[in-house]
Amino acid sequence: MNFEHELDTYLRARFTLIILVTVEESRSLEIIKNVCKQTGRRCIAWDVADGLMLLTEGNSLKNEVRDPISALDYIDKDKQQTVFVLKDFHDLWGNPQVKRKLRNVAQKLAMTRKTMIVSMPTSKIPDELRDEAVVVEFAYPDEDELELTLTRLTQAGQVQVNLTPLGREKIVQAALGLTVSKAQRVFAKAIVRNGMIDDRDIELVTEEKKQIIRESEALEFYSLTETTNDVGGLGVLKAWLRMRERAFTQEARDYGLPVPKGIALIGIPGTGKSLTAKMIGCLWQIPLIRLDMGALFGNLVGESEERTRRALRLAETIAPCVLWIDEVEKGLGYQAAVDGGTSTRVFASILTWMQEKTAPCFVVATANNIFNLPPELLRRGRFDEIFFLDLPTVDERMEICNVHIRKRHRLPIDYDISKLALLSEGYVGAEIEQAIIDAMYIGFNEEREFTTQDIMTSLRRLVPLSVSQREIIERLRSWLREGRAQSASFGEVQDAVNQFVPLMTEGGSWGFHGFTPEQESKLKLN
Repeated sequence: MNFEHELDTYLRARFTLIILVTVEESRSLEIIKNVCKQTGRRCIAWDVADGLMLLTEGNSLKNEVRDPISALDYIDKDKQQTVFVLKDFHDLWGNPQVKRKLRNVAQKLAMTRKTMIVSMPTSKIPDELRDEAVVVEFAYPDEDELELTLTRLTQAGQVQVNLTPLGREKIVQAALGLTVSKAQRVFAKAIVRNGMIDDRDIELVTEEKKQIIRESEALEFYSLTETTNDVGGLGVLKAWLRMRERAFTQEARDYGLPVPKGIALIGIPGTGKSLTAKMIGCLWQIPLIRLDMGALFGNLVGESEERTRRALRLAETIAPCVLWIDEVEKGLGYQAAVDGGTSTRVFASILTWMQEKTAPCFVVATANNIFNLPPELLRRGRFDEIFFLDLPTVDERMEICNVHIRKRHRLPIDYDISKLALLSEGYVGAEIEQAIIDAMYIGFNEEREFTTQDIMTSLRRLVPLSVSQREIIERLRSWLREGRAQSASFGEVQDAVNQFVPLMTEGGSWGFHGFTPEQESKLKLN
């Protein structure tokens, strides 16, 4: 139900006190006026600067009171069907006399056809008024309103519009979460900068959302810099994501497709879970925001739950977006349930939101240790798919080496990638990257270009997680083999690699466990 219909229902039900939470005073006031005109009611606004002001047609007001007590007296004595809009009345909550008077008037209006609407930017109200008032969140403009705002702006100034149909849809989606006035300003900025508005301005509109994200300490905005070329391997996961690249468009809605809910990325540390989360936002060209679980928890009673609700509400406001919950087991795992129930309540709020949300917020939850997560988190319905990121295969390690060598502005053809891929058996992507960086230090200090041999030397010095945490990793891989998740890599090579456990030989190189010599030779050739 939109605000116009909701307000009409409250007026017909004779609600006497409505707390309207909004930062868009002008837009909300315009809707209130329209509802009053349609239902034959007067609409009168009040503020401490201008007193009482008649907003609808009728006799002019002779009583321009600026004192809040006098204004409430006027409301009490008024005999007509009237909606009174009290602007910034929350600034007077600290005055016991005003607070008591407002409560008295609200109780008296119960048998009349008068309603008071307190317009304020925050939802905090005194405990004494909770039973008398209903709190209504005034929603930000939807796509239709923003589309109309863009159309009016371009038509009024006869602006050249070079937006493709998909680009127009994307730029309107990028403006979701902005107020009408902010959206109008950022559209105008794009026009002034380029002399027109086109698909390039999608990024400009997205940048404006950073200002909104700063309002919440628990959310962090990430720039869209990582592409699929920056992520080595994970072919199944990439294909799954590409198939849903247009999932947030109107075309997908018209086809009958639901908005994707999210994915869980479980696996070994350093295999690219965080990098994948960053890549999704760039691939889909929608904002990426990270939920800091630690920042949700406060010292005061109820503060953590309020921060959680505010952060999730803000994420919905700027949707469509990717909401990245990193290392979710540290905030929602069993180990966190030792704080008097606060973690449990925060966890319940997030779970309920994930299940019931209708806003296009795509959740990417990453976790290193599946065994610290409550089973209800990974239940189907909260995530579209659960992916397991395993130790990279030979082909994936070759791709990872290529990615990180290119990232350092070198040509992969100058290095023996095949030899590096074989030697790095049992290493995760982060360890391969570190080996390349260490090799660069070797070459830099010897005032020469780093070589394949330098990378091999660095690899031999590193002790990979597959050795230092062998038991934990084998337990995780056993969890995958039980069919509890989908491998993020290609299945035809994953079946063989799932059996692999690296072992250091006496010569200092890596060997295989669980393979015959023929199987080992075949795997190396592949």
